Amino acid sequence: MTPYSTARVAMLAAAIAVALLTAAPARAQQDESAAARLSQQLVALDADSQTASLAAYERLQARQAVEALANARSRDRDAAYYVAERRVRIAEIAARTEAMQRRIDQLERERSELIVEASRRDAAQARAEAERLRIQARIQAEEAARLRQQTVTDAEAMQDIEAALQNVAGAQAAKLKAAREREAELARQEAELLKQVEAASDDDQ
Repeated sequence: MTPYSTARVAMLAAAIAVALLTAAPARAQQDESAAARLSQQLVALDADSQTASLAAYERLQARQAVEALANARSRDRDAAYYVAERRVRIAEIAARTEAMQRRIDQLERERSELIVEASRRDAAQARAEAERLRIQARIQAEEAARLRQQTVTDAEAMQDIEAALQNVAGAQAAKLKAAREREAELARQEAELLKQVEAASDDDQ
C-alpha cells in the first residue's frame, strides 16, 4: 500500500470515530430526556388527588417500563421507549377510568338519596322539591352517561395499546434480524475491500 493510500484510510477511520463520538452523547441525552418526560407524567398522576390511589398495578408496570428504558442498551432503546410510552398511557387511562367510575357511583348514590329525601316531605313541598330534584337528577344522569361513554372510549384505547404492545416483540425480532443481515453485509464488504487493498499492494510491489 502506498503512503498516500495509508493516509487516506487513516483519515477515513478518524472521521468515522469522530462521528460516532459526536452522535452517541446526543442519542443518550435524547433517551434520558424521554425517560424523564415519561417519569414526570407518572409523578403528575401520583400527585393528582383524584387518581393518586387508582390503577396501582398499571402504574407499577409503567414505572418498571420507564426504568427499563433508562437502563436499556442502545440497540434496545427504540423498543424500550415504545413499551414505556404505552405503559404510561395505559396507566393514565386506567386511573382516569377508575376515577370516572367512582364519580358515576357517587352521582347514583346522591340521586337515590335525593329521591328518598323528597319522599319524606309534605306533599305540596315535595312536589316543588321533586321537580327541582328531577331536573338535578337529569343533569346528573346526563353527566353519568357522558362519563360512561368516556370510560368505554378509554377502555377501547387501552385495548388498542395492549394489541400494539403484543406486536413489539415481533417488531424487535425483525429489527434484530435486519441488524444481523446488515452486519453480515458489512463484513462481506470489508472482506472485499481488504482483498482490493491487498491486490493494490501487490500491484505496487
